[in-house]
Amino acid sequence: GTDLRVRPRKIGTDSEVRPTREVMLIPYHDDAPAPRIPVVTLGIIVMNVVVFLWTASLPPLQQETLDYQWGFIPARIQQLQSQRRLVLMMGQPADLPWAWGAAPRFLILQPKPDEILLTLATCLFLHGSWMHLLGNMWFLWLFGDNVEGRLGHTAFLLFYLLGGLAATLTHWLIFPQSQLPVVGASGAIAAVLGAYAVTWPWARVSTLVFLVVFISFVQLPALFVLGAWFVLQLIAGVATIHKEAVQSVAWWAHIGGFAAGALLMPLLTDFLAPAEILAPEENAD
Repeated sequence: GTDLRVRPRKIGTDSEVRPTREVMLIPYHDDAPAPRIPVVTLGIIVMNVVVFLWTASLPPLQQETLDYQWGFIPARIQQLQSQRRLVLMMGQPADLPWAWGAAPRFLILQPKPDEILLTLATCLFLHGSWMHLLGNMWFLWLFGDNVEGRLGHTAFLLFYLLGGLAATLTHWLIFPQSQLPVVGASGAIAAVLGAYAVTWPWARVSTLVFLVVFISFVQLPALFVLGAWFVLQLIAGVATIHKEAVQSVAWWAHIGGFAAGALLMPLLTDFLAPAEILAPEENAD
């Protein structure tokens, strides 16, 4: 996934289908038409870009402080019960080019329930780099318009936030003691991918395939592209389950988000989706 070591001691989320440097799948078009203008999807993209531009304008130390305060730190959930402050050492001087010779900096996070719970949402709008942001927003734009078209604007926003919440809590379940902030939208975007996979499994997705030194443009069923993405996240997640301190991608957030989206989409479609939206089979042809 995206390498976020430029801003150290932080875990990011990334939506690229890229488990290794030898294999990479980049979807760029699908043939399932969206029945309405995806205003919520566009709004989420704009919000993420605006937040990134603002955070990128801050000095490095302020950027890192922002990640710690408004990214999701699993260990902060325990604060809800213990009511103890959390003292965190931020980036090591050796890791930070702008801090050579400086003493380590500490950040004290108070056990404020409203602030802790709010980070479950705010972490979805922070990104570590341009590549991190662009990769996530591309996947959201490519697949989010269909899911929003099926659910309607309000239900889609609810779905997106619930998917992001499920993704973040999955990471917390696997690494409950972690003091590394998690940032990035792809937990929620993974839920969108899961929803798309179960609703338009046979939609044709035009995909750029990198296989070692070979490059090809192919059309693949959405179930194959997104199913392969999920399997690769699962493999990476299992492989790094005991190495959380050194990984830069929150694989389990991807896994939890995708599973949540695949489960939530049929339920929301049954209870909330507008009646005039076409059935999945009609949209896929």
